[in-house]
Amino acid sequence: MPESTPARSKPDVGRFVSDAWRERYFAACDAVYALGAPASWEEDVETSFGATHVYRYDPEDPAARERIPLVLVHGAGSCSAMWYPNTAALSAERPVYAIDTPGDPGRSVQREPIHEPERAAKWLDETLAGLGLDQVHLLGSSYGGWLVLNQAYRAPERLASVTLLDPGGLEKVGMRFFVWIFASLFATFAPKALRPRLASWLEQPVLVVPELRTMIRTGVRAYRIRRPVPQPLTDAELGAIRKPLYLVLGRRSLLVHPDRQAERVPRLIPGARAEIISRTGHGPQIDHAALTNRKMLDFMNAADLGLPTVR
Repeated sequence: MPESTPARSKPDVGRFVSDAWRERYFAACDAVYALGAPASWEEDVETSFGATHVYRYDPEDPAARERIPLVLVHGAGSCSAMWYPNTAALSAERPVYAIDTPGDPGRSVQREPIHEPERAAKWLDETLAGLGLDQVHLLGSSYGGWLVLNQAYRAPERLASVTLLDPGGLEKVGMRFFVWIFASLFATFAPKALRPRLASWLEQPVLVVPELRTMIRTGVRAYRIRRPVPQPLTDAELGAIRKPLYLVLGRRSLLVHPDRQAERVPRLIPGARAEIISRTGHGPQIDHAALTNRKMLDFMNAADLGLPTVR
């Protein structure tokens, strides 16, 4: 039978190319979710921009369930399944919510664009409000890092702290990053025997995790992202942020210049902490999951207690 054709959507709203490809992508996502902790529950939160799909992970310890929750915001072209190396460790110490960002190929359903900074902040605030969360630790990776930075600048009232994993929003995205993205995508088609070597050369764990490789390849085919690259925050905008902030960068990142931003961000944001993780590029939370999980939890624990978060 022919695949169904989705109804026409706004030109700046993401969409699946068909129902069949959407279901194929969801099946690939579920295989990646199975690599991490099982979600306690999931729900859709209605916002002005569409329905935001959210997964919650609960600690076993009842006392830990009362701690300030952590909200995870994934990178572009992915969904919250990307947090599979992190959900078990993070949710052992506090409740964790993982959001599928509208406009990316997850289970959220986008009706209006959110790529403009003011709209993005409104969407995320409405999502947190819909979950009944008055205070959260907010953590974002890559494009999700831009969303988190934007929230810290434009709508910080609900934020206890922000953590940024090799984020967008600090400098203009250069051609080297897009070359890496396309090279990584082409490498997913390489013979299995070559993938470990390519994964090491490209700093791309997607190539050696079969479930993740399938999810990424399926997402590229199944979903059409319709948004421009976000503009970075200015020095003045960064300098206006007053929340505890932890910046984690990969030594071999191609999205930002690590040494430049590790110096710049703490200089502009009072009390900000920046750290460069060696032997990794754009995915420190995947390449060095145990180390990164512990560092992020220690930072949030210090912020909860009002202790200095800078080493």
